Amino acid sequence: MATAIGVVLLWPDGKGPQDRRLDTTYSAPGGTIVEGTVAALRTFDCPGGEVAPGLPGKEGTLRCVSVRVGLDTGPKAGSEVKVDLPPEVDRAGIAAGDRMRLLHVAVGPEKTDYYAFVDFVRGTPMAALAIAYAVVVVAVARLRGLRALLGLGFAYLMLASFMLPALLEGKSPLLVGFVGSSAIMFIVLYFAHGLSARTTTALLGTLFGLCVTAALGWWATDAARLTGLDGDDSFILLASTRTLDLSDMVLCGIIVAGLGVLNDVTITQASAVWELYELSPSMPARRLFMGAMRIGRDHIASTVYTIAFAYAGAALPILLLVTLYERPFLTALTGGELAEEVVRTLVGSIGLVLAIPITTAVAVVVAKAAGTAQAANLAPPPGRRIARHAGHTR
Repeated sequence: MATAIGVVLLWPDGKGPQDRRLDTTYSAPGGTIVEGTVAALRTFDCPGGEVAPGLPGKEGTLRCVSVRVGLDTGPKAGSEVKVDLPPEVDRAGIAAGDRMRLLHVAVGPEKTDYYAFVDFVRGTPMAALAIAYAVVVVAVARLRGLRALLGLGFAYLMLASFMLPALLEGKSPLLVGFVGSSAIMFIVLYFAHGLSARTTTALLGTLFGLCVTAALGWWATDAARLTGLDGDDSFILLASTRTLDLSDMVLCGIIVAGLGVLNDVTITQASAVWELYELSPSMPARRLFMGAMRIGRDHIASTVYTIAFAYAGAALPILLLVTLYERPFLTALTGGELAEEVVRTLVGSIGLVLAIPITTAVAVVVAKAAGTAQAANLAPPPGRRIARHAGHTR
């Protein structure tokens, strides 16, 4: 009920983003985005001064690429245009048949058409990869895997329709992150794993982990003075809104980032307790807790590595840049480029570690109580036991 009330109170009304957002568009003023297919390409040397590391070309020149693109969309679809590409695009690799997005602008009083490279069109390979992922999940996990995929779709819907618009309207990032994450966990856990005491136990552990993550994240972002200004996208976001506080966005991001791992460890830990209990229903509660925690400690060790390396992989370009600067390791680690990733890793790991013993303890209590209640329901009434015993005596 608290989560539902929070969603209702924080739900965006649709007025805030228009009032708070500046006049910005996806393309340049007066321009449109069109798509096309590379028909042919030609490489040539162009002036470029000193060659940057990793870019092709000789000293004083760079290898540039000019492509002929057949337009697939836009008012001039079906015609071909010439587009010069920057060396970085050539370095990434380009061949005939590649599809790309172009910016079309009419320049000058004569409205001369000008086309510039924007990005590649990656829809087909990404869709193929998503289909392969769905097929593998359903083939291995079957109906439960299908329900998990549908739950994932709901999670992204909740993120796009509730959390992001609410943040743009100036709602509290702490409340939006916590309420939105709680709502996602309610739907995802019950939908994927069924309505049961085992799932409820995992949900309680997840909510506890979210509370710890939110509290630590709130303190850490303030104590470490995390500004959220860690790239060009941050400055573009500031330029596109009037009063958005990026440090609060860091806090919301910390909460959302812990969802997946918390869900993983809590549902696994609850399942471990139930499996151990079903193998030995007479096992004392303390013994059951200690046995499940041995599994939990292995899970902690492996998941901490998972979090750390996931963030390290995401921040790899920043790590390379810091290495080129030859700064002291501690200075680089606490600098603005890496501080957010380090804080996010530490806060998420603490919430994860503390959620495991709490989930285990709750699961032991619930499993024992459920087993006792089931045994009482299955036991015959006292009178029937006496009559059966008397018949056996005769």
